Amino acid sequence: MTQEDKIMMADLTAMSTSELKSLERKVAKAIEKVEARERMNALAALEAKAREMGYSLDELTTENALRGRGKGKPRSKGVAKYANPADPSQTWTGRGRRPAWVLQALQEGKSLDDLAI
Repeated sequence: MTQEDKIMMADLTAMSTSELKSLERKVAKAIEKVEARERMNALAALEAKAREMGYSLDELTTENALRGRGKGKPRSKGVAKYANPADPSQTWTGRGRRPAWVLQALQEGKSLDDLAI
């Protein structure tokens, strides 16, 4: 603890509760102002860098710009290629993880061709 810290601590211990609460409010306001100034400086630096690279900050921060493309058309769920012989309502496109009924059929010696629709 430096000498300055000791003096400041002594000053704090001599203060009343109301004086400490007042100081606390002042410190909170000062922190808010400093953080706001730091945010503004960061934003200005980002805007300058974007301009330097030929963009506006808005162009770089929109959702579509971040993804690199527009919404485009939604991806289809795929067409069912396989069906459970025991329950034809259970289907599988052949994409992703194999359903339990496919695994069971394969263990029973059937091939994917046997399950094809």
